[in-house]
Amino acid sequence: MESTILKERKEFIGYGKASTIKCESDSLSGSVSQRACVYCGARVVLNPITDAFHIVHGPIGCASYTWDIRGSLSSGSDLYRNSFSTDLSEQDIVFGGEKKLTAAIDEIVEKHQPKLIFVYATCIVGVIGDDVEAVCRLAEKKYGIRVIPVKSPGFSGNKSYGYKMACNAILALLEPYKNIPGTQGVNILGDFNLAGEMWLIKNYLKEIGIPVVSTITGDASHDSLVKAPSAQLNIVQCAGSMTYLAKKMEQEMGIPYIKISFFGVEDTSQSLIRVAEAIGTEENIQKARQFTKNETDRLKSFLDKYRKNLEGKKAAIYVGGGFKAISLIRQFNEMGIETVVVGTQTGKAEDYEIISSLVGENTVILDDANPAELETFIKEKGADILVGGVKERPLAYKLGVAFCDHNHERKHALAGYDGVINFTKEINLSLNSPVWQYVNK
Repeated sequence: MESTILKERKEFIGYGKASTIKCESDSLSGSVSQRACVYCGARVVLNPITDAFHIVHGPIGCASYTWDIRGSLSSGSDLYRNSFSTDLSEQDIVFGGEKKLTAAIDEIVEKHQPKLIFVYATCIVGVIGDDVEAVCRLAEKKYGIRVIPVKSPGFSGNKSYGYKMACNAILALLEPYKNIPGTQGVNILGDFNLAGEMWLIKNYLKEIGIPVVSTITGDASHDSLVKAPSAQLNIVQCAGSMTYLAKKMEQEMGIPYIKISFFGVEDTSQSLIRVAEAIGTEENIQKARQFTKNETDRLKSFLDKYRKNLEGKKAAIYVGGGFKAISLIRQFNEMGIETVVVGTQTGKAEDYEIISSLVGENTVILDDANPAELETFIKEKGADILVGGVKERPLAYKLGVAFCDHNHERKHALAGYDGVINFTKEINLSLNSPVWQYVNK
């Protein structure tokens, strides 16, 4: 292990209960971090807004990242799956790209009559100093629509900072509406409708009589977003990307928030009851308790059937945010699977505190891990399956261990009670595939 782990990385690695590790820091140069850039984080948050137009002000390569990379589904327009680029060249780098950006905005307005445009400043724009904010202000004045700059040069921080820049863009959109009259209901923050998961959550809330005012940002639109300041409560699913926005909305609009998770039976049930208790009537609370009991009972025999195939196995987890890692550990506990390695890209100190309380004494806990570290600890701990994203899949197969994709491009829901069924079946199929008997580890 000593030859694999960089000396400066040891502070970011802990073992088991009561371990404290360093986090919320920039990636160590040379460690081949799995984190993405600021621009990536901003696009993760803003891309699912279905009728927004996204102009990537930079070289064409940055726009290629956005082509249908996420499993976010839409009940309206699918145009958000496309991006528009100013395609900056060497000449633009020398003489500036503001004229190109102005022309791009003019063309989109002429052809599509949008209500909302986001303009992303990429790395090279941060270097040459184009005044993106001024161009956006002039466009808003000229056309009477929202044209919002997103300060996202990749080198200016990491993915978490990109989340913050996207949240600032949403706040700019909501600013003119922050004093609209209140209404009953919640905003759902930090669910991006991957494989339709937002629709599942909305249906659960409908079952217990809690209206949804706005979704930020899964299956959102301009008109639905601007209603958000009227909600009674913000419920935050992805804490890493949306806690900043929730805190700002509490400070500026008086909307309280709670952190929830709709991954796994336990977390889904607790979250629905907490929402009902926060803003509901006694009738809503009773509905929530009855609904969660019915769903838990429905899944008990299903989970019992699979437990005998899964009990005693070992899992490694490497995902983006702490909230997802925590829910996955709980789900594996329900299956009888021990989590022996767990890490996140953007986890916070409080996330790792909860994680350490849920795992065993010898579980390895990692912040901002790299492939060499993951390989080392997966082999050391004898993990049978790795749960991660697209970047981790080749590593798992190279090591001859099963893999479960819990990333943003997946096409099947893993949230809610419905997601428990999908997740359990996938874990079982992956772990117990006959292919592993032919693999020499």
